[in-house]
Amino acid sequence: MPHHKSATKRLRTSDRDRARNMAVKSALRKQLKAHREAETNAPEDRARMVSALDRAARKGVIPKARANRLKSRLSR
Repeated sequence: MPHHKSATKRLRTSDRDRARNMAVKSALRKQLKAHREAETNAPEDRARMVSALDRAARKGVIPKARANRLKSRLSR
């Protein structure tokens, strides 16, 4: 348990941030899996995945280098 008022607030914000990050990361994994299992490789689907990866990297949910690596693998 936090002993200071600021530590209590920090605990609340970290819990909220962790929940958001987990939700974004889970949705991203589901999108990647669906994209890999799709029969067609439409440019619109790839653009949607690139956008989702960029958004996750911008929010700090995944590292920028990981997003770049995944985008590179998608384009192959």
